[in-house]
Amino acid sequence: MKKDVIAVFDVGKTNKKLLLFDESLSIIYQDEKVFKEIKDDDGFECDDIEKLLKWIKDSLAEIVASDDYNIKALNFSTYGATIVYLDKDGNRAAPVYNYLKPMPEDTLKGFYEKYGGVEEFSRKTASPALDMLNSGLQIYWLKHKKPQYWEKTKYILHFPQYLSFILTGQIVSDYTSIGCHTALWDFDNWKYQKWLADESIMLPDPVSNNSVSKYIANGKEINVGIGIHDSSASLVPYLEAGGDKEFILISSGTWAINMNPFSNDKLTADELKKDCLCYISVNQNQVKSSRLFLGHIHEINCVKLSEHYGVSSDEFKNVKADFKLLNRLIAENNRVFFGDSIPADYYADLSCLKDFPDFKSAYHQLMYELTMFEAEAIRLALDKKDTTADIYITGGFARNEIFTSLLATFFTDKNVYTTELHNATALGAAMVINPEKKKSEVDLALKKIKTVT
Repeated sequence: MKKDVIAVFDVGKTNKKLLLFDESLSIIYQDEKVFKEIKDDDGFECDDIEKLLKWIKDSLAEIVASDDYNIKALNFSTYGATIVYLDKDGNRAAPVYNYLKPMPEDTLKGFYEKYGGVEEFSRKTASPALDMLNSGLQIYWLKHKKPQYWEKTKYILHFPQYLSFILTGQIVSDYTSIGCHTALWDFDNWKYQKWLADESIMLPDPVSNNSVSKYIANGKEINVGIGIHDSSASLVPYLEAGGDKEFILISSGTWAINMNPFSNDKLTADELKKDCLCYISVNQNQVKSSRLFLGHIHEINCVKLSEHYGVSSDEFKNVKADFKLLNRLIAENNRVFFGDSIPADYYADLSCLKDFPDFKSAYHQLMYELTMFEAEAIRLALDKKDTTADIYITGGFARNEIFTSLLATFFTDKNVYTTELHNATALGAAMVINPEKKKSEVDLALKKIKTVT
């Protein structure tokens, strides 16, 4: 007998996954692919969309034809800041550009000034000025720098909605995609920004993420979701499982992204300068967020420490938290590696290593300082009003006892937990289109962290 499943294509920048969830939302099948990037018309690397689409269609056909699974619903979660341009027939009218592509310096000349200056524009759109990472400004760039493509463009979709469109033919937008540092959304008035109308740029109306369209595959009717931005998708399981309890989710890896889905505070110009922005949740609420390049800073400086002490580059994995040492570091409260700010190249000042007898002591100091910076970033995402929000730590640093214990110590007024929820992005994409329409039981595997002292 075939097992009913929800299928999710979780398309990351590097890894592309197909996951099947059973009725209890447990993963019962997973396939993962990595596709070599190709070059766009300017010679810059970009995703090979044709190979991606072929893999999606072939995988879907294989699952539909199998004797094991009955797909009840299907959804897509993808990385953001990626736009697809379609002609009147629904064919791609331009390459799908990489958000890391440099934007020509003259593209935005006079643009920000026309709309109140870069600080006010960024505040209204909750989007730091990030050039191509602002997907709305990619559209502006294409219109003014690639007229050969723009004159053929009739429809404009974000990446999740494009993948859904391939099956359903539906032209829609979703709040999670347009609310992700796009420079498209007016957070003051909760509508598209005025500059779009001024530029005669028409975007689809956003609809709820639980919206579905019918798709017929091999005679079988499947509910297909409109797609969802990956960061907002990763919040869904926590929003459902947490009830009314407020929390901040720290998604840690190369970046530590600190997401607060319960703050209505407007971003200030100072917060934007400190790398804050806002997302929009599946509940169509603002998600105030801050970020720190934590994993990258940790990685490059661990290499430097390992070279100095003559140990392997992953020696930090063998370092256990020394609470006596951490108590001393907290009492001394010295920042010898970074001082008051992290430099532009992210490298620590290692001239003081003579004061540390071994890798262990130097690593504890490094983590003390990095956790201090992360605590500052978290405070930026907190409400201005007093809050009892819990802190959930997920990702690689949830397994770093020095980091988690110090963070709990820096936030003694809050409960700090680690959480082990694998494939949270894909799970969130499945949950928003769950055909059962009932509150899903999700085990967040919370573990409360004790303070150092």
